Amino acid sequence: MHTISKLDFSKKKRFSAWSNSHLPAVAAGVYAIWDNDELIYCGMSGRQIEKAIEQGKTKYGLVTRLNSHASGRLSGDQFCVYVANRLVIPQLNSNDLKKFATGEYKLDTMTKNYIHDHFEYQYVIVDSSSEAYDIESKARKGELFGVKPFLNPL
Repeated sequence: MHTISKLDFSKKKRFSAWSNSHLPAVAAGVYAIWDNDELIYCGMSGRQIEKAIEQGKTKYGLVTRLNSHASGRLSGDQFCVYVANRLVIPQLNSNDLKKFATGEYKLDTMTKNYIHDHFEYQYVIVDSSSEAYDIESKARKGELFGVKPFLNPL
């Protein structure tokens, strides 16, 4: 395991251009989500990647996590919940709230639109879930990018 720096991360890619065919179908990794130069969120994916590989999973880890974030669906996705609660809902007005009551507006759709309109991501592939945990922790503490993420700092 070599020491990862911010220079090891991919170039930033817009969520509006999802999907990313350059991501391996099965991989552990760490990612950072940005709104221009503001670090919004850092995460990892690929818990028990070794077991997933043994089981012959065809899609697992980083690609499925970023796909979940790109979907905007709040169910089971902590990043999307944070975006909805901290960034989307505070911008709503009373007319917007009435449209939720009628079903015209859906929070998942608004969250997806916010993510696609504002955010880009970058990532680094790692060899193990333990390495991913370590790098994610450093990123969330501000040690990797020189700043803590807005939504999930440590």
